[in-house]
Amino acid sequence: MSDREPADDVIIDFVTGRPKPNVGAEQNRQNVERFLVETKGYAREDIDVDTPVVLEIDGQQYVSKVDLVVRVNGKRFIVIKCAPGALDSRQREIVAAARLLDEFQIPLAAASDGRDIIVWDTVSGRRIGQGTDFLPAKGIAETQFDRDALKPLSPEQRHRVQLVFRSYDSMNVNR
Repeated sequence: MSDREPADDVIIDFVTGRPKPNVGAEQNRQNVERFLVETKGYAREDIDVDTPVVLEIDGQQYVSKVDLVVRVNGKRFIVIKCAPGALDSRQREIVAAARLLDEFQIPLAAASDGRDIIVWDTVSGRRIGQGTDFLPAKGIAETQFDRDALKPLSPEQRHRVQLVFRSYDSMNVNR
C-alpha cells in the first residue's frame, strides 16, 4: 500500500501513519489528533491510538478500546472518546474508561466530535468545561500533573465502574 494512494474508504492515521477504515467517527478522531499535536503541543509519541480495555467481569472477559490516550511525563493523563452527536451523552462511558484503564484513575476524560470538546475530572466525574480551551496544552499539563495525587479505585468501585463501562460501550456501533 505504500506505493499507492489509499482507497477512498481508508484514511491514514495522523499519529500512527497506519491506514485505518474511514468509518464511524474516524475523521473526528483525526481532527482531534491533529489538534493535540499542532495546537496543544503534544508529540505524536505522547498519544496512544485505540488503547485496549480488557475487563474481567463476573468470570467473563470483555474487550474494547478507547480512541485516544494522551500521556504527560510518561503517565496517562487524558482519555478521549471521539464521537458524533451529543457529547454530554458520552460522559459516563469515557469517565468509566478513565477510571479503569490503569491502576490509577487517569486524571481527565474528554469527548469530542472533532470540533468541540467536553472535559471531565475523572475522580469526581464533574465537568471541567466545554471548548478547546479546557483541554490543557502539554506545557500546562506537565506543570499541573501531580503524579502523587493519582487515586486507585477500590475493588468494589472497580466492579461497579466495569459494569457501567460495558453497558455504555456495548451500545457503540462502528467501534
